[in-house]
Amino acid sequence: MKEDLILALEATTDRVKDARDRALLLLGFAGGFRRSELIGLDCEDLCRVRQGFEVTIRRSKTDQEGAGRKIGIPIGRGTWCAVRSLESWLAVSEISKGSIFRPIDRHNRIGPQRLSGAAVCSIVRARVQAAGIDPVGYTGHSLRAGFATSAARAGVSSRKIRQQTGHTSDAMLSRYIRDGELFNCNAAGELF
Repeated sequence: MKEDLILALEATTDRVKDARDRALLLLGFAGGFRRSELIGLDCEDLCRVRQGFEVTIRRSKTDQEGAGRKIGIPIGRGTWCAVRSLESWLAVSEISKGSIFRPIDRHNRIGPQRLSGAAVCSIVRARVQAAGIDPVGYTGHSLRAGFATSAARAGVSSRKIRQQTGHTSDAMLSRYIRDGELFNCNAAGELF
């Protein structure tokens, strides 16, 4: 959820690894990406436009033929912005082609290969734990689910959420946002 994400981001510092993790967490959340989509992104999949980034997802779980789809990552209005964090990571890392998210060793050397899905899970858990949150139940999938739930709580239509996440139906999306809507227009809340 957005609140947990903000706590995790506030616990970061100015280390190289923190710049990568901020970009990964914010982009993963803002895009509602699956882990495979997030780690599959290359610099060539990004197009900087006035409003933010147009991101091309070349292949995904629901697009095995590779038709691809584009989504927008808008410039954020607050402190935590996926666009600014991604630009900062790319500048610090000097990555200009190939995989965006790569491993970093204990000497702050950035590897040439892409992160694994398991690494995304480890990063999410480590970041929420560093923020004082119990990491049990958090996975690499938490960014996607957190986006869908937070957007539903904010009153975003399911069509708009699906447009961002790539879910093919409201039925699939409802698995993510059911709990997020428990308190929207809650009948008991209107009584007290």
